[in-house]
Parts: sequence; structure tokens; C-alpha cells
Amino acid sequence: MCGICGIIGPACQNPESAVLLAGMMRLLAHRGPDGEGSHGDDHHLFGHRRLAIIDLEHGKQPMLSQDGNLVLIFNGEIYNYLELRQTLLRNGYSFSTFSDTEVLLKVLEVHGMAGLSKINGMFAFALYNKKEKKLLLARDPFGIKPLYYTVTPSGTFLFASEIKALFQHPEVVPRLDQNALFEYLTFQFCLGDKTLFAGIDKLLPAHTLQWRHGWDQPRIQRYWETDYTLDESRTRDYYSDRLLLLLQDSVRQQLVSDVPLGCYLSGGMDSGVITTLATLQHGEGMHAFHGRFAEGPAYDESAYAKDVASQNGCVLHEVVPTVQHFMDLLPRLIYHMDEPTAGPGLLPQYLVSKMAREHVTVVLSGVGGDELFGGYARYLVAYLEQCIKGAIFETQEEGQHITTLQSIIPNLPLLQQYVPMLQSFWKAELFAPMDRRYFRLIDRCHELSALLHPDWRARLNLEAIFAEFQSLFQASRTASFLNKMTAFDQQTLLPALLQVEDRVSMAVSLESRVPLLDVRVATLAAGIPPHVKYRNGELKSIFRHAVRNLLPTSVLDRKDKMGFPMPFKEWWQAGPLKEYTLDILLSDTCRDRGIFDHKTLTRVLSDKEYIFGRQTWGALNLELWFRQFFDGEATYGGTVQR
Repeated sequence: MCGICGIIGPACQNPESAVLLAGMMRLLAHRGPDGEGSHGDDHHLFGHRRLAIIDLEHGKQPMLSQDGNLVLIFNGEIYNYLELRQTLLRNGYSFSTFSDTEVLLKVLEVHGMAGLSKINGMFAFALYNKKEKKLLLARDPFGIKPLYYTVTPSGTFLFASEIKALFQHPEVVPRLDQNALFEYLTFQFCLGDKTLFAGIDKLLPAHTLQWRHGWDQPRIQRYWETDYTLDESRTRDYYSDRLLLLLQDSVRQQLVSDVPLGCYLSGGMDSGVITTLATLQHGEGMHAFHGRFAEGPAYDESAYAKDVASQNGCVLHEVVPTVQHFMDLLPRLIYHMDEPTAGPGLLPQYLVSKMAREHVTVVLSGVGGDELFGGYARYLVAYLEQCIKGAIFETQEEGQHITTLQSIIPNLPLLQQYVPMLQSFWKAELFAPMDRRYFRLIDRCHELSALLHPDWRARLNLEAIFAEFQSLFQASRTASFLNKMTAFDQQTLLPALLQVEDRVSMAVSLESRVPLLDVRVATLAAGIPPHVKYRNGELKSIFRHAVRNLLPTSVLDRKDKMGFPMPFKEWWQAGPLKEYTLDILLSDTCRDRGIFDHKTLTRVLSDKEYIFGRQTWGALNLELWFRQFFDGEATYGGTVQR
């Protein structure tokens, strides 16, 4: 796990470019505290910060091919590198190290971009061909590892693992992308390759980018996408057994490490499965890390985490975040995120990561299960309406409903805590087309737009945002409502969650691995018929069936899916959080920025009945982001160039 950055173009001939590269690397130092390296010529400069995980002595980067023509910098891990290495050795190729970096370089040298189909891992890499003076960037299929780029007005191409490093270039100045801001207000993430900074894009998951100086635009193409061709010939038990085998092998591959390794353990099913499989292969004594809040059982999953830890002989470590942590750390966390984030769970995730780093250098995480197998309550809300619609109108919108109104009833108690969502959802768009209905379920714009200044509210074009949403929602080649929902979330929400996963772990120089996000697992999940994958409306039904013998009954039978809720209500009522929020959002700085309507903010936040929620979180997150990157307050780890 590392930080990478680079400069492409004739500007590399200027001595100032070496200083610029050093500044970019300095801002990425938290991603790689174990060493740094650089390499370049008159047309390229590559920088690398290393967190040493595999072949600690010989895996230094940038790494050159044996003929010196190809230069590679790489952030991530190639999990099947040992198998690839053996294949290459049998075919007569030689190696000078035991690192996965050299294996990746050799695969690319031998197979070119076609070699990406052979790789199983998480990665963002840059490969430069000196003879052709051509750059290749690539990002893993799920977007586990980040990569951003921009082209300066003078034609220099820049890329980096984090946006803040790009601002070291004097021609790259933080500018707000208004359309991206409206998407953030709607979804709490940006669609497509946009970032909230105008002129700075992210390389999308499963995409490559090629660049040569003088080109008008980079050449971008997708190298992998999910295949939703369904295989109706298999039984539920076949899919269950196959899934378990793939999960076991994914964990096996991701346990390879030359440094200490542990697991995140939330108390939910996904992290419990990963911890159990890791312990079965690694042995007892695995370190597991858990966060809980002291404000009551609604914010405490520790009993479930303890059940999993006890069953597997894990050493369980706990951290208890407080309101003081929140107030002290939020600006720094937003700096590490680069952009406003999708939710406040980054605070406990950061504190758990910080605690983990005191014991290990690598952790396994359960991220990804909800998006692959249908684990969100909104899927159940959508399918409840789907069943009612089918029963009333006697329609078969998908050709075959994956569940019926009668069969879904036993799983509806899960929605007790989502009654407000149901009330909001059924106020509008009832029985509308699939895309309208799902947009309604995930649209949060009505919450934050109410706080906007009238000038900004007038610019908000929700139909234009829906049109872009619709193009993504309908792009997946499937008729299934469930698959359309999960496909959209895999393209949008999942990378946003992985951004949090990457940033909070990298902020403390910790590598986080996500075994559920294995291409083989995702391919299997996509091909499982929805009526098997989501049987009777049971969230993650096939996943639950596959792992039923791995987890304690207490975890397997849970009906109170939490997802790291924050005790904002208690913190707000106690006083400090309210004072902190009012100081920021009602300040002259926030008022003069002109994004929010000061009178509305004052009225809403001063209401005695008001409680800090997603609306307040979004506004607070956005204002602190402006302060970090537009007002010059981002000074952690080095100065961000203005």
C-alpha cells in the first residue's frame, strides 16, 4: 500500500519539476512512511511513497523493466502474484525479487493491457513507456485504490493517489465544480468521473487511461464490467457451496503478508465471516478491532463482536469514540478525505484504524457484501412496493418477480426502524418506473437544498441530475430490479465507501484489504438468479445461506442492522456538539461564502426541537471542506499549494 504521483510532459526538463514532485510526495507521506523513491527523464517524473508489506527489502519503487524501458509505480496488492510468478517462471521469465510489484511489471511487459484480466488484486498503477513516451494508468475493478488526474493549462499531465498532491502545481488551483456540488447534495457522492474540484477527475474503477504529450484528451477505456447473464440451471446449494469456496480462497490469498495482520470486526455478518475465515486459516490469536459508543445499546454492537471473537479465539480490541473526538478530528479527517464524504462513519472508522495500527500493519475488512448481495434495507422497501404493484396490476415487470407479497411478509419486521423512509418514499413516485423509484429512495437533495441560499437553489436542476442517474441505472444489462439497484450502487456508492476505507486507514499508514471484493465473487454473485440471491426478500439471502455454519447464531439471526450509527442526538442534547455546529455554520465565514441561507440555518439550528442529522452533517462537512481547501486551513502533513 502506497502513494503514487507523477508529472508527464516537456515541463519535466525544468528543475522546478523535481521540486514539485518532492512536494507531491511529501503530501502523500502518510500513505507510505517506510520509504520513498523517484525516477524520471525529460518527459516523465514518477514519485512513490512506500508502506512495505511484501518483500520488505527488495520491493522498492519506481521499478524498471530489465531493459530499462518500462517504469512502474504501484499502489495496492496483487493477491494472485505467487500463481502468476510461477506461470511466468515456467514460461522462461526470470525475477530478481519476490515482490508483487515485479510480477505486475512482468505481466504488463509480457501481455500489455490484456494482462489486466489475469490480475486479482486492488491497485492503482502508472506505467511509463520511455520509447513511446506514453503513460498508462489503471485502477482495480471496484475502485479500492484511488487515482486522480488533471491536465494543466500549459499541457502538463499530473496524477496522484490523493487530490491534495495535485495542488502543488502552481497552475492547479482549487475551483468548485457546481454540477458536482449539486450531485453531492443529492447523493452525497459525485456521479461518473467528476470530483468536487473543477478540472480534476478520478480514473473510474475498471478503467485504463493512456496519455501522450500533445494529445487533446486522454484515451480512456473500460477493461472489465460485471456480467449479469443468469444461470438458471444451478441450485441454491450449488451457488451457496461455490460462494463459500471462493470466499475461503479470497481470504487465503489476502492473508499473504510479511508484516502483522488483523481484522476489523464490527459485529455484523460481513466482518464476522471474514474474521472467521481468516482465523480458520491463520490460527487463533488473530487481533480484531471494534468500535462502539457508550451512549446506549442503539450504538453498541460489541456483544456480537465478542461472540465472534470468542468463537474464533481472537484478541479483541475496542475503542469508544466521544463527542470530543468528533470535534477535535473532523477538520483533519475532511482534509484526508479530499472531498466531502458520504457519511459520518469515518470518525469511528478512523479511530478503529488508529487503534489497529498500534498492533498490525494490515487489516481485513468486510466492505462490499451489501452491494454484491443486496444488503440494504432500501432494497426491501423497493421490493415491497414491487410486490404490491405486481399484485394490484397483475404485472410481471421483470418477467418473473423474485418474491411475492405473501413470501416477503416474514422479512418486513426489518423495516420497523425505516418507517420514515417508507413514509417519504410513498408520498411520491409510487408505482413509477424502476429508475424513478430508486432515485426517490436515494435522493437526499430535499434535506440539504432546504438550507441553500436562494441563488444556489435556483441553479439546482434535479431533472438533469436524474438524467445522469438514469443513464447509469439503465446501463447494466439486466432486467432485474435488484440487479439494477446493486449495479448502480457498485458503480457509485461502493467507490464512495471505499474512499473512506482507503483514507482513514492510509491516514494512519494502515493497509486495509477487502476480501469480499474479489472479481470471482462478484462474477458469481451477478450470475445468481435474483430469486435465489434475494429469496423471499431476505437481505443477502444466498450469502447468509453460504456462511450459515461460520457465525454464532446471535450474529446470523440479527434483525437490527446498524452500520455504525452515531449518537448525534445524545451529543446534541448534551450541548457541546450543538455549540460546535453553531459556531461553524452560523459564523461570518459560512455566511459570507453564500452557499447556505443564513436566516434559514439560524432558524433551523436554533429550534429547540431540532436534532443533528444527515442534513446538518452534510452542511457541516461541506463548510469544513471549503475551509480546508479553499480558505487555506489544510496544513496537516504539509502545505497544500494555493
